[in-house]
Amino acid sequence: MTEFTFTRNNRAPRTVGVLICVYAALLALVIVFEAAWWLVALLALPTLPALWDVAQDTSAGLSLNDSTLKWFTGSREAEVDCADIDYVRFDTRWDFSVRVSLVLNSGKRIRLPDESTPHHRDFEQVLQQAGFRVERHHFVAF
Repeated sequence: MTEFTFTRNNRAPRTVGVLICVYAALLALVIVFEAAWWLVALLALPTLPALWDVAQDTSAGLSLNDSTLKWFTGSREAEVDCADIDYVRFDTRWDFSVRVSLVLNSGKRIRLPDESTPHHRDFEQVLQQAGFRVERHHFVAF
């Protein structure tokens, strides 16, 4: 009997620390280098999703039991019956991040959200203990 649960909160000290450093650097651009406000605003745009996640304190995660694999991120959630999963594919990308996909018996592929998955080495062990076939692919387009 396999029971596994993973949860990640986005209001983590690391996320807050990175946001503080980014906004301090942007403020330094304005004060020290007298950067144009529109340029600093443009540079701040990519941080808005992270700022929103911290403000909302969203969470993400997944759970695995004998019958289903469920995952959630924010207000979105999904689940797949374990009997429908043919194998689990781990793809290492060129930036060394690992993407996890479920390949169903029907041939359909479902990509798990990155924020919902635990560290790939831990997750691979859990899946193998649960009896899933796991495939690893390095540096290929999927």
